[in-house]
Amino acid sequence: MCEIFCFNSDKPKQVNECLECFYNHSENHPHGWGLANMQNNKAMIDKEPVKASCSQHLKDILSNPVVGKNVFAHIRLATVGEIISPNCHPFTEADDNNRSWMLIHNGTIFDYPELDKYKDKENGDTDSERILLFIIDKINEFEAEKGSLSTIRERFNLLDNLITDLSKNNKVNLMIYDGDLTYIHSNMKDSLFYLKNDEGFLIASTPLTDDENWKPVELNKLFGLIDGNIIFEGKRHDNEFILIPEYEKAIEEFQESLRD
Repeated sequence: MCEIFCFNSDKPKQVNECLECFYNHSENHPHGWGLANMQNNKAMIDKEPVKASCSQHLKDILSNPVVGKNVFAHIRLATVGEIISPNCHPFTEADDNNRSWMLIHNGTIFDYPELDKYKDKENGDTDSERILLFIIDKINEFEAEKGSLSTIRERFNLLDNLITDLSKNNKVNLMIYDGDLTYIHSNMKDSLFYLKNDEGFLIASTPLTDDENWKPVELNKLFGLIDGNIIFEGKRHDNEFILIPEYEKAIEEFQESLRD
């Protein structure tokens, strides 16, 4: 599956060193890379359906300082969808009130029929993009019924319920940004770690530095971050994902089809 990265802080910081370490893992995640630097509710997105270590475009980006408060990165090992640019993370979309959303995903949706209706609406053909479209639809429904914009707390509570339900029988390691709040969720053991220090929060699929203070992200709970601090914690659920042989076989068969 994929690897994901997030930097969240109260002030812009340079993150080149961590990004270079993260993208060095692309030998095992060769199906694309992505980078999002979120500034003032605008997404500066770069992505390509090529191995990160082979991308001249990425080398050019990292040859200059990458500075931001909310920076996200992704390297893809495809389990759903072709190896094409529209299937590379991050995914971005605006809701009906012109709020920009960004999502990156490490995992696979094996069982959630409600996402199927987005197959004809998405730009690519990944389950991850469908998750974002599903969330935005629910936000639009909530705000239409309320008759006004949602608060940060309301959005967090809504996503807490949606992601809890979505995580049943599915691997849902997610990083989402809505212009205000960064959402972090993991439901598979030892697949997402964090480091909190004076710089802010670093979160990644595997520790990116030699610092001994990296810790596993608490499982089965949604977290909301702003300015390098956790401001919301969701309800703990019981939907831990375990890669059973049936799921492993499905992933192996898909990746074999890519090689063919």
